[in-house]
Amino acid sequence: MEFSGKTFWITGAASGMGRSVAIEISKSKARIIISDRDAGGLEESAIKIRINGSEAIVVVLDMSDNASIMQAAAKMLSEVGKIDGLYQFAGISQRSLVAETPIENDRKIMEINFFGVVALTKAILPSMIANGGGQLAVTSSLVGKFGFPYRSAYSASKHALHGYFESLLAENTKNNIRVSVLIPGRIQTNISKFAIDKDGKEHGKMDAGQANGITAEKAAKQICRGLRKEKKEVLVGGKELLMLYIKRFLPWLYYKMAVNLKPV
Repeated sequence: MEFSGKTFWITGAASGMGRSVAIEISKSKARIIISDRDAGGLEESAIKIRINGSEAIVVVLDMSDNASIMQAAAKMLSEVGKIDGLYQFAGISQRSLVAETPIENDRKIMEINFFGVVALTKAILPSMIANGGGQLAVTSSLVGKFGFPYRSAYSASKHALHGYFESLLAENTKNNIRVSVLIPGRIQTNISKFAIDKDGKEHGKMDAGQANGITAEKAAKQICRGLRKEKKEVLVGGKELLMLYIKRFLPWLYYKMAVNLKPV
C-alpha cells in the first residue's frame, strides 16, 4: 500500500493515534476523511493535514450511533467515489472490576469498539470490492490478545475484532481486500483519561504505565510502516510488547503476573 494520491477514511482522528496517523499519511499528498465525535479536535487535525498539502474532509461521527454511521458512509461514498483505505482508531476503554461493572457499561464498550467498527466496515466493504480492493485496519490492543484486570469488556471487544476481521480476510482475499489488525501497547494518548469506571464516569487521568509509553507520533510511524507492508498484525509500542511472547510461550508466568497487578 502506497498512500500518495489515494483516499483514506480514519476514525478517532481528533486526537491520539488516529490524528497522528492521519498527519503521517498527509505527508504523502493523499485525500483523508477524518471522523470523530470531537468536532473541535477534528478541525485541529484538518489544519495539520492541509499544511502538509493533503485534502482533509471532516465528518463528525459517533461510533455508537448506527444510523449516523450508515448516513455518513453513504454520503462519503457519494462524494468521493472510492475509498482505498479505512483505518479505525475510535474506541473507549474501562477501569472497573467485573463484579462491579453493570451490564450497561459492557454493552456501551462493545457497541463502540466492536459493533461500530463492524457497521462502518460493512457500509464501505461492498464499494471496496466493486472498485477492485482496498485496505482495512482496525485497532486492537495488547489486551486483545490476552485478558487483563479492570479491562474485561474492553479486552473482550478487542478479542472480538481479531476473530471478525480474520474471518473477513479469509472471505475476501480473493477480492483484493487486505486487513491489518493494529496491536498497540502503551501509547501516550487520552484513552485512559476517557475510560469509564463502574459508574460510567470518566477515569480522568492517564495511567502511569501509559504515560511512560511511546508518543502517538512514534506509534503512527510504526503503524504506517506496517500498513505499507500490509502486515496482518502490526505491533505498536515498546518493551511492553514482550507480554505477547510471555503469554504465548510462558503462560504460567502471564497468569502469575496478571493476578498480582495492583488496583487502578
